[in-house]
Amino acid sequence: MRLTWRNSVAFATLVAATGLASPAAAQALDCDALASHDFGISDLVITEAMTEMAGENAPVDHCVLRGHIAERTGIDGNDYRIRFELRLPDDWNGRFIHQFNGGNDGAVVPAMGNLMNADPADSGLARGYAVVSSDAGHDGEAQPDAGLAGGARFGFDPEARSDYGYGAVIKLNPVATGIVEDYYGSGIEYSYGVGGSNGGRHAMVQATRSPDAFDGILAGYPGLNLPRAAVQHAWDVQSFHAVNGDIRTAFAPEDLQLVGDAVIAACDGLDGLEDGIIADTPACQASFDIATLTCQAGATEACLSPEQVEALTRIHAGPTNSAGEALYTNWAWDRGIATGDWRFWKLESPIPPWDNLPLIATMGASSLAMIFSNPPVDVGGTPDDLLAFLLDYDFDTDATVDATDATFAESPMAFMAPTDTDNPVMAEFRDAGGKMIVFHGVSDPVFSVMDTMNWYEKLDANTDGNARDFVTFYTVPGMGHGPGGPATDKFDAFNALVDWVENGTQPEHLVAEVTPDNQYVTDMIGITRKLCPYPSIPRYTGDDEQSHESFTCE
Repeated sequence: MRLTWRNSVAFATLVAATGLASPAAAQALDCDALASHDFGISDLVITEAMTEMAGENAPVDHCVLRGHIAERTGIDGNDYRIRFELRLPDDWNGRFIHQFNGGNDGAVVPAMGNLMNADPADSGLARGYAVVSSDAGHDGEAQPDAGLAGGARFGFDPEARSDYGYGAVIKLNPVATGIVEDYYGSGIEYSYGVGGSNGGRHAMVQATRSPDAFDGILAGYPGLNLPRAAVQHAWDVQSFHAVNGDIRTAFAPEDLQLVGDAVIAACDGLDGLEDGIIADTPACQASFDIATLTCQAGATEACLSPEQVEALTRIHAGPTNSAGEALYTNWAWDRGIATGDWRFWKLESPIPPWDNLPLIATMGASSLAMIFSNPPVDVGGTPDDLLAFLLDYDFDTDATVDATDATFAESPMAFMAPTDTDNPVMAEFRDAGGKMIVFHGVSDPVFSVMDTMNWYEKLDANTDGNARDFVTFYTVPGMGHGPGGPATDKFDAFNALVDWVENGTQPEHLVAEVTPDNQYVTDMIGITRKLCPYPSIPRYTGDDEQSHESFTCE
């Protein structure tokens, strides 16, 4: 059992951080009484308490509590608070999930306990967990006049930045667990932190900043070094723009399909079976050469122009400054480059108000400018403004993710990344008995799987080859940014985490299948594959090509 508000010997340190008063005596409460109940938390405001019965929008009967803490006025003159939603199932299993959300946060995503790549109809709430979710301390719709950049303008307030990076979780978690224990009249047996994308980053950050807060952490496709990944957006846009002056048409879908097919041809059999899944990612990087697709002797079909080859080569190598110093990391060649998910993030969206620009040129540009630059850069909120910022980005002078000044004393990397991100040890989390599962799609177009692989390799080296004692990492071939892509993308990593935390069963392989509505691999519906703990990969041993039992992790 983790330290919670009601049982923590370090409670006094939380008073200053969150405004907590002395805890009230624990007692069982009715849902309707929560709105007027005194939880003994000085800055807690309950705005709504209601019972929601099982139905189309709720898997089980439960109590919904909404409110906020830490209300204040920022140095930018705007109002801030940490808004939250807490869902309390009638049939509680004695456990708690802090749901970490994605993107720039800024909205209270319903606290259902999203388990990411498990059954889409499943959730932590459905399994009996109390679940909390928050907006991470800012309202993404508070400045609508800022257009597409409005969701990132909180970056002009230092505390809003730190709350987004880590502070909102640290402030809210003891409040939420205290309410849970008051409501049920008993302590929490096990606490879990769960999230994907930016939520996966939240999860990994909390393992280093709050090593006693969670028994188990599940981090999916994490933005491990998110400010550095944001620099990649400018690198991508400039690389694509160099092809023909318009990133939206730099590559036709057929061009990327050609690349995806070539990667399959070069790498599919490396694991012993040609099945459309590239399980040996490291070997594939050595086997595939994009230059072989360059058009020769005037050919224009079934090949790429030299400019297209150069763009993809640059993008996969990752951004550098003029001295050749890496500003992020490299990227894996994988089949998923041909998917709509990859195109939506990198090249072109189907959204006319964005001028059909991709997500890296809308949310990505505003985030890089106002959250991940020090000091923040004020950019306009039109598609043209945001695209111009990325096209003009100078990798020698504008990449300020490690910079500080008198107003912004924490660099973007300091408030966004795990505290030991470049030299991971996670000693306090390990010594406290914490367990973590991380998984990442090899075709993720937002955060490079290579960054997570490099992080795990450093962690394993720093722990004398014993990282698996408390962290298990899985790569998911073909999967993009979350479920989807040409992949066996449905698996229950959370159940494996719970079994590890509560029963001491160290996870080995996960059994993965194809999500039924996955449009990219309808021919693979019904097959199962093993996801192996990194760095092992699944090797085909013969027999049934449809079954995971025909593979061994080695």
